Amino acid sequence: MSRMPAAAPIDFAGGSAAVCDAVLKLRGDDLWAELGRIAGALLASPHCAYIPEGVLHPHMVEGALLQEVRADGVCFGRYEVAGRAYSVDDLRQLEALAGLTGTLMQVHSLAQRTTHAYAQVEAQLAHQSQILDQIHESVLTLDRMGYITSWNKGAERLFGYTALEAVGRNILFLYADEDQDFQDAFAEQGGRMMEVRRRKKSGEVFWASLSLSPLCDLEDRPTGLIAYLTDITERKLAEERLHHLAYYHELTGLPNRTLFGRLVDQALMVAQRNESTACVLYLDLNRFKLINGTLGRRVGDDLLRLVAERLRNALRDEDVVAHLSGDEFAVGLFDIRQHFEATTVAQKLQSALEAPFLVQGHDLRVGASIGISVYPQDGQDAETLLRMADIAMERAKEHAENPDRSVAFYRLDMNQGMQQRMLIESGLRHALGNGELILHYQPKFEIGSSRLVGAEALVRWRHPVRGMVPPIEFIPLAESTGLIVQVGEWVLEQACAQAAIWQRAGLPPFRLAVNVSAREFTPSLPGRVAETLRRYRLDPHWLELEITESTLMHDIEHVIAIMDRISALGVALSLDDFGTGYSSLSYLKRFPIDTLKIDRSFTTGIPLDPSDCAIASTIIGMGRKLGHRVIAEGVETLEQLEFLRQAGCDEVQGYLYGKPLPAYEFEKSLRENWLLMGMGEAASSAVRLLPVGQ
Repeated sequence: MSRMPAAAPIDFAGGSAAVCDAVLKLRGDDLWAELGRIAGALLASPHCAYIPEGVLHPHMVEGALLQEVRADGVCFGRYEVAGRAYSVDDLRQLEALAGLTGTLMQVHSLAQRTTHAYAQVEAQLAHQSQILDQIHESVLTLDRMGYITSWNKGAERLFGYTALEAVGRNILFLYADEDQDFQDAFAEQGGRMMEVRRRKKSGEVFWASLSLSPLCDLEDRPTGLIAYLTDITERKLAEERLHHLAYYHELTGLPNRTLFGRLVDQALMVAQRNESTACVLYLDLNRFKLINGTLGRRVGDDLLRLVAERLRNALRDEDVVAHLSGDEFAVGLFDIRQHFEATTVAQKLQSALEAPFLVQGHDLRVGASIGISVYPQDGQDAETLLRMADIAMERAKEHAENPDRSVAFYRLDMNQGMQQRMLIESGLRHALGNGELILHYQPKFEIGSSRLVGAEALVRWRHPVRGMVPPIEFIPLAESTGLIVQVGEWVLEQACAQAAIWQRAGLPPFRLAVNVSAREFTPSLPGRVAETLRRYRLDPHWLELEITESTLMHDIEHVIAIMDRISALGVALSLDDFGTGYSSLSYLKRFPIDTLKIDRSFTTGIPLDPSDCAIASTIIGMGRKLGHRVIAEGVETLEQLEFLRQAGCDEVQGYLYGKPLPAYEFEKSLRENWLLMGMGEAASSAVRLLPVGQ
């Protein structure tokens, strides 16, 4: 037991005050020593100590007075006093001192724990505040009336207001002007996410993603809201750009086909409720493809922008105008009393296009053919009405003297004709891959010697149900749909294959002519011809390509370059249907052609029609002076043959000498008749070979 220095005796009140002061001010060994001194002074004991709980004290004095210090069952330590005889009063005083010490230590321990807990809470709040200030999102809290109660650094960065400026103000001061009257549903219950427009301190309005959660007290009663906001302006702008790309034509900014369909379908629902009429107009620009092909795409694009502007200005605000594709536009007319009012609108649109367009120094003119379909009789939805209007537009374009003023309403018989056209188109696609196409060969003879000098390969379609389909039914369709390219490739392949067979059979060589469409006449053509000749080991003198004048209308230098490459292969070139096109005579001398072919439209009237005779004679004379051979097609009578002989024509082709025949029949006639024909028997042989009228 430690020996305390002598201390002046104190009464219990003084001892109690001393214990309180010690517990409040001292810690550790200093506290234990002071408590032992106080106990020794109270009991006037020379030996005294305070032993904390858990500390061993082996030097206990015999006869010492012991008293544990407890409070609410918790032992904090014990008092030990010795050095004299102790009475019952001494024991009671020590018990009272121990009880007071225990109570004070319990209260002090509780106060320490509470202080530590508060310190931890404060540290946690400070930590959370730092986290909130460091995150990118803006976080703020509101009371139930919408007044801001907290505002983190993210909110300061997003809105530009400091916490001092924002806390205490109603959230409405951040709303954009157009949102002032908007009653947020989350003011009643949180947990929602939405996209909103808000205003910064600078006045800038931006898009934000807003997420709200309820703020509750300890008893889980709602006291306000926690708001999380993130700036999504860039994403919204990107979405708007994507939406514009998805629903508007990039070139003109007008609604595209998809958006037009949606707008029309919405308007038709209103028309159905009101039992009113609506119309769809389908516009196809005339001469645009020629302008675009001649002057280039940039000029064409600028022209389309100007056309779109004129169409938009010619219509009412409630009308819908769309740019479908290329040179095709559509208009939706709603809230009209009678469908014939659409004719007035169509004529107004055509008038809007009458004035020339000044584009990059070019004075350009375009018009429009227009087809009209009517709701509800022609269709119940936008897609059907648009399709019927397209059919009507095609009919308007085909049967009008002035396509720029052609307007046609849809009729059922138009659809039947279009369905027939579609059947032919799909059938032709099927025929290309299923062996339904065949070649017939029509001979060409030299007038002076009656010698066979060539043949023209003509495609025929042997339909499994309809039989032979006339070329007039499918060749123009193949031209308009682009199938002519595939047909032309097939014809070149088959003609070269057949010529190779005749070459190996030892027949004397003759020119086998293949027609080449304008669509096929591209820089890839010479390479394709060379590869085909190589594959069949065919002498190029067996092959002749017939090119129409329409092929030569644009980009003369480009065309001549392709023709030169073909001529370099040893393949002959013939200018077909000469006199019906628009080729400049100044360029004719530059074309590396071997033969001019007089169109059958000029030989038909020979020798009775003076105009046909004059034209044919002029072509023959011009061709001979330019060093070209001249052939006339469509020769069917001896009178025509005699006129052409007298005019100096070199060759003829027509039913007078021979009709188009399949390969085996052509070869049979070639071996049995045409190779043996002499000058004197040409006409009689030709008449003998063919029945009258063929």
